[in-house]
Amino acid sequence: MLANRNAMPTIAVKDLAAARSFYEGKLGLTPLQSAQEGVLIYQSGTATLVVYVSQFAGSNRATACTWGVGDEFDAIMKALKAKGVVFEHYDLPGMALQGDAHVAGDFKGAWFKEPDGNILHILNR
Repeated sequence: MLANRNAMPTIAVKDLAAARSFYEGKLGLTPLQSAQEGVLIYQSGTATLVVYVSQFAGSNRATACTWGVGDEFDAIMKALKAKGVVFEHYDLPGMALQGDAHVAGDFKGAWFKEPDGNILHILNR
């Protein structure tokens, strides 16, 4: 039923202006038209990312959205860091921290938070 349908990451925020600044200014996402107040819709590759105002924003303590960035992982990490993105460091079984990247074999991943504390993730897949 849903196997051939695209999923949409949906991220709750408290401050839409701060979210817009982060998602557009730091992540470089381009907004799509949205007819609904309190909602921002972005195109990210072939996916649609929905950012909306909610009183429950930032309450998720797990990853909310992941981008597979392939071989551009190091360059994207560097660009995000240059824009002021701060990477999280976790104690993850089987992974070593190399700079701000969590590494296990040929896997590299990095986690960071947006203004409302939602956890976002890039990986080299």
